[in-house]
Amino acid sequence: QVQLVESGGGLVQPGGSLRLSCAASGSISSINNMSWYRQAPGKERELVASITSGDITNYVDFVKGRFTITRDNAKNTVYLQMNSLKPEDTAVYFCRGVIKTMSSSYVMSNWGKGTLVTVSS
Repeated sequence: QVQLVESGGGLVQPGGSLRLSCAASGSISSINNMSWYRQAPGKERELVASITSGDITNYVDFVKGRFTITRDNAKNTVYLQMNSLKPEDTAVYFCRGVIKTMSSSYVMSNWGKGTLVTVSS
């Protein structure tokens, strides 16, 4: 069984920074294409950033220039560095992606529990 655990959220003032981590564990060989999502109160879950196995990144417009997605394949972990945070960034952040299992099959991960980011003065 594969699971993803998000961490690194917390309370930060506008203009501040946080680094989120998403660690994959279980019967996995490697992480493949991975993405970060977020869900604000009363809103639908939305895509924030993605990174391919070849380190090609994509960002939605509202985070371009502020957020950076990276990966550490040795740790089976993907990160989201968030700078210049705004109150509208407040949300629960989730990761999800494609995982290569120990049996060499590719599966879509389940949603983790997420990590809460609150941007407020």
